[in-house]
Amino acid sequence: MSAALSDTLETIARIRADVCALHAELTRYGLVVWTAGNVSARVPGHDLMVIKPSGVSYDDLTPEQMVVTDLYGVPVAGDAAGEWGNPGLSPSSDTAAHAYVYRQMPDVGGVVHTHSTYATAWAARGEAIPCVLTMMGDEFGGTIPVGPFALIGDDSIGQGIVETLKDSNSPAVLMQNHGPFTIGKDARDAVKAAVMCEEVARTVHISRQLGEPLPIDQAKIESLYARYQNVYGR
Repeated sequence: MSAALSDTLETIARIRADVCALHAELTRYGLVVWTAGNVSARVPGHDLMVIKPSGVSYDDLTPEQMVVTDLYGVPVAGDAAGEWGNPGLSPSSDTAAHAYVYRQMPDVGGVVHTHSTYATAWAARGEAIPCVLTMMGDEFGGTIPVGPFALIGDDSIGQGIVETLKDSNSPAVLMQNHGPFTIGKDARDAVKAAVMCEEVARTVHISRQLGEPLPIDQAKIESLYARYQNVYGR
């Protein structure tokens, strides 16, 4: 085995472990039920990604079950020795959407999809979540937008994600009648965006039961976002 291949396999093993562990965060924060939802990560320096297998219980997930695919969602077989270690499981039904995002958005290193209750309720209404919280200004730089309705099965969902987010600061999009997808510089960053998306979806929903939330001036939103992204925690 060449040194380059050995390094690649070590990287994939690490990413498999990370992606597997991050799925536990989805259940920890109540963002998924049964086997729904998925986390994926780009393999740096390669046209590859790692994603959850389809139909496997979260309690049963192991790093070895994470599926390696190319950026068209095709599982990588490797050579006769099975070097890639793919488990023979089908990748998530949302793989084509994740793969399209990676092809079109080279700075994205992680993608997450959930059916979290409050964010999905906004998606069911086809309604963007307005930026009425400083937390939203910090994390999303404005409104969390709605993407178009699209059926699962090809990269139509991915096209909607990219088209909606390409001119937005938001790392989250509510795909109409479906649910939230989030992106990040890596998979952990995308999981954080999914957690925060559900939190603000819930808070703004509750606020609207009490009355109309107060808007935040766009200049102040931009100031919040700039500070949080460039100064906070640095």
